[in-house]
Amino acid sequence: MNHYANKKNAAESMLDVALLMANASQLKAVLDQGPNFSFYTPIITLISISLCLQVTVGILLIFIVRWNLNDEQKHWRLNIMENLATGLVFIIVVVNIFITAFGVHRPNRSS
Repeated sequence: MNHYANKKNAAESMLDVALLMANASQLKAVLDQGPNFSFYTPIITLISISLCLQVTVGILLIFIVRWNLNDEQKHWRLNIMENLATGLVFIIVVVNIFITAFGVHRPNRSS
């Protein structure tokens, strides 16, 4: 059981890192466009929220992986942490849907 949970959390961590990199790229694209971009402030706010939540989920996953699942006294705590991580991941997905809806585009650079 512990082996399965560790693999699941490792996969979640890798997805979290991939999304973190995508958000960093989106933030760079918005900053490159500058304040003239019509949704500049809302996009930066949403990306910042997403990044903070991703770091929080990453920290939660580190704690979840480090604790022994076989210790029954920690089951309730691990259950709460896993539910919290799942809820935060859902919020991250919703925030990133809004980021995508606002349409972050790289500026056109002509030579």
